[in-house]
Amino acid sequence: MKYKRILLKLSGESAGGPDGTGIDAGVLTAYAQQVKSVVSMGCQVAIVIGGGNIFRGLGSSGEGYDRLKGDQMGMLATVINSLALESFLTRAGCSAKVFTSIRMEPVGELYIRDRVSSALECGCVCILAGGTGNPFFTTDTAAALRAVELNCDVMLKGTRVDGVYTADPEKEPTAVRYETLTFAEALEKKLRVMDRTAFAMCSENSMPVIVFDMNREGNLGAVVSGSSQGTLITP
Repeated sequence: MKYKRILLKLSGESAGGPDGTGIDAGVLTAYAQQVKSVVSMGCQVAIVIGGGNIFRGLGSSGEGYDRLKGDQMGMLATVINSLALESFLTRAGCSAKVFTSIRMEPVGELYIRDRVSSALECGCVCILAGGTGNPFFTTDTAAALRAVELNCDVMLKGTRVDGVYTADPEKEPTAVRYETLTFAEALEKKLRVMDRTAFAMCSENSMPVIVFDMNREGNLGAVVSGSSQGTLITP
């Protein structure tokens, strides 16, 4: 096992299945089984899941919402997804717990770094909900922040494709996948992997990021074991 402690970032759209909306039980069941498999290997797993399948804060102002309120609604959407994921992990036989960035007991325990770190060491899958707790920050930035705070070995960004490409492979069949990238190259090439704030957080704190296909069974275990899956982005 190459990585002992990971931060797994999942998109809300992936939880919504093929349509990217609502909550797809089949997808979360498969995710829970993959997480369970790496926990059984001794890997400590923290998870941040987005909320785009329920509500997307960014851009909501164009629909009449105040940006701040829209982002707060997006934070609550991540809590809904986190609770759903917790349920499926528990059903799969994993110890799992939701920690929220703002007080929301009894829905979840308030995120405190040392408490989450202790829970990880005990084999509990910690699902970190509510983003950073502040508007104007994406869940990618929240994931980068938590990965750094928790001294994770790597941040894993689970997507529907097997890495970072020169163009969207779902729209451009001739797109070529990158095996490795630096954060500077990703920004220079304007590759839409994460937002600039998340890139800066990872780059300045030497936090590597691996973008991989989470929807392929066994891929999470392969990445944790050190197998060459997806695209590795380094400072």
